[in-house]
Amino acid sequence: MTIQDRIGDVTERIVRRSHDSRSLYLDRIGKAADKGPQRSRLSCGNLAHGFAACGLSDKQALSGDVVPNLGIITSYNDMLSAHQPYETYPALIREAAHEVGAVAQVAGGVPAMCDGVTQGQDGMELSLFSRDVIAMSAAVGLSHQMFDAAVFLGICDKIVPGLAIAALSFGHLPSVFVPAGPMTTGISNDDKAKVRQLYAEGKVGRDALLESESKAYHSPGTCTFYGTANSNQMLMEIMGLHMPGASFVNPGTPLRDALTREATRRALAISALGNEFTPAGEIINEKAIVNGVVGLHATGGSTNHTMHLVAIAATAGIKLTWDDISELSDVVPLLARVYPNGKADVNHFQAAGGLAFLIRELLSDGYLHKDVKTVHGTDLSGYTVEAKLDADGNIVREQVPAVSGDETVVAPLSKAFQPTGGLKMLTGNFGKAVIKISAVARERHIIEAPARVFHSQDDFLTAFNNKELKGDIAAVVRFQGPKAMGMPELHKLTPCLGILQDRGHKVALITDGRMSGASGKVPAAIHVTPEAANGGPIAKIKDGDMIRINAVTGELMVLVDDAEFNARPAATEDLSEHQFGVGRDLFAAFRANVGAAENGAHVFGV
Repeated sequence: MTIQDRIGDVTERIVRRSHDSRSLYLDRIGKAADKGPQRSRLSCGNLAHGFAACGLSDKQALSGDVVPNLGIITSYNDMLSAHQPYETYPALIREAAHEVGAVAQVAGGVPAMCDGVTQGQDGMELSLFSRDVIAMSAAVGLSHQMFDAAVFLGICDKIVPGLAIAALSFGHLPSVFVPAGPMTTGISNDDKAKVRQLYAEGKVGRDALLESESKAYHSPGTCTFYGTANSNQMLMEIMGLHMPGASFVNPGTPLRDALTREATRRALAISALGNEFTPAGEIINEKAIVNGVVGLHATGGSTNHTMHLVAIAATAGIKLTWDDISELSDVVPLLARVYPNGKADVNHFQAAGGLAFLIRELLSDGYLHKDVKTVHGTDLSGYTVEAKLDADGNIVREQVPAVSGDETVVAPLSKAFQPTGGLKMLTGNFGKAVIKISAVARERHIIEAPARVFHSQDDFLTAFNNKELKGDIAAVVRFQGPKAMGMPELHKLTPCLGILQDRGHKVALITDGRMSGASGKVPAAIHVTPEAANGGPIAKIKDGDMIRINAVTGELMVLVDDAEFNARPAATEDLSEHQFGVGRDLFAAFRANVGAAENGAHVFGV
């Protein structure tokens, strides 16, 4: 099957736009690869430091250039459920490397913060910037030039994008991403959301809320809703950086361990010392990036990736824009219903056929580029399989069944949930924004309501608790962008906005902050750029201005006479209290140099 015309057109446009920067990138990583194993250029003193802590056999192996050395970049910590399983991975990886006559060393650790822990707290203002810190931390680990390939242990929101940026910065090295998998299913996401809303209404207390949350987030593994963490896993697989079928296997299972061992062996096999050299910078090309965007739309994935994918692509010399993402959304059908886009969680998604079924469906009608490189060594058709264990504990892969295990969770193309993707770009007289529409009822895709302006989540919540918010409302929460305060997520608003909507009002959120993959049933125009702290037009909106969000046509407008609106001075805000505490003072350089959301909201000069 040839690629769909519109998808092919967008891909070609990206190729043309990226020609010069991509050529420079490929030339750079090609020259690095041509130099051969990096250890050969280290002095004896350098090398002795590099293997001083190794056992005798590993020291002997690393003394020459014949035995490959695998660098492990880990985001392990035991506070975060998703990353706690990584505690045992280095030992497992070293053992698997030794079994094939190779060496593996932990090259470095990277920070991993949890947006779930920091929601509504000051620490959330470090969250987006942590992605770039993670990229730089991984680069420090790999900069010792002791390694022939790398495995990246990470799973959650900013961790995987940061690791992907680092992997592409070291694009001459083969890189395999190794997930840890989702926790088993707890209480339903619907039940969790109901308790949150009851708490916001004052109908249940904190004890009931904590009991509900603890039943939802109850064990090692990622959260089971389809937010940024699980969108990350989808992206790594559909872009060819995971082993096939690896994304959604639960932690602590024999299959999970077997997949980690297999990833280790594969990373070593595709190093320059073998016969299948496959550097990461060649896997992630324009077609792979487009495949990632298609996967994001087809699954109704996280809005955060409208920034992360732009930043990842830029590291590889690829110029992806929001216009590209929007055009792809217009033609890619939605094939998955996973909370908050449906009632199922990722375990149900996996059981119904998961990524293997979805990739096969998209390939069958030309929605994905099949002719790409992957760490598996096949083209993308090699990812239409389920990973299982045979009687001897070896991984076997079988073609996914021809029919979905549950068409209410994973649909075939003939029964797509909607003809367009889960994300939409909005443009209008106060900038650009992103909206996630896959969880929003169709009758709410077009909203007109009067603005009520706030400069913080707390200001909104105070107004709500004081019963000041009556009737239709377009809540404008500004001075939340990357330059202002690191672009925090604003999920404290979700229950109250939902209550207002359930009362029969027209409700929308407009913000230069984030909402992420958990964006729910209330239409939310997020990532507004230019942001208020840069004097963007969102800073000119006043209480009572009529706001129009049209997710059908992609329109975002303040319905004020152009001359009057343009003549208004932009509001300002004293943000000094957001510059200190919980380490925020250390990130002043990030706030000063961060790019716009549509350009990836990163601090790197790419």
